[in-house]
Amino acid sequence: MEIFISKSEAETIEKGMEFAKQLRPGSFVALYGDLGAGKTQFVKGVCRNFEVRETVNSPTFTIVNEYHGKIPVFHIDLYRMKDLDEIFGIGFDEYLDAGGICLVEWAEKLDGIIPDSRYEVKMSIVDDSTREIAIAYVDGRN
Repeated sequence: MEIFISKSEAETIEKGMEFAKQLRPGSFVALYGDLGAGKTQFVKGVCRNFEVRETVNSPTFTIVNEYHGKIPVFHIDLYRMKDLDEIFGIGFDEYLDAGGICLVEWAEKLDGIIPDSRYEVKMSIVDDSTREIAIAYVDGRN
């Protein structure tokens, strides 16, 4: 596990860009953290690495934002999802097989269906401008 301290939104975006260099089509990234922890800022960095031109924002109300760059990026926010039926109702399993990168906020709602192989990004609020970002790769197949 790698742990980083970000002192600004710009640093969080930069960390997302750096992290994205290891992602490939089919990569799954589970994002954890309270509201305001910086998950969407991190996603902005990932998208910037893949040359996404659209405005990147939180899909809290739209549930899924699809971005087009060198590789498709699917930014999914499960905050408003009540159960697995709703998650499958948005086509969750189709996004997993779409050949892009899946970035899922509130991934704890995927209990029992989270992909075995994934990156986990856990973001914590330290103070108003400081965030702790812990990144790990999980390979549950072994």
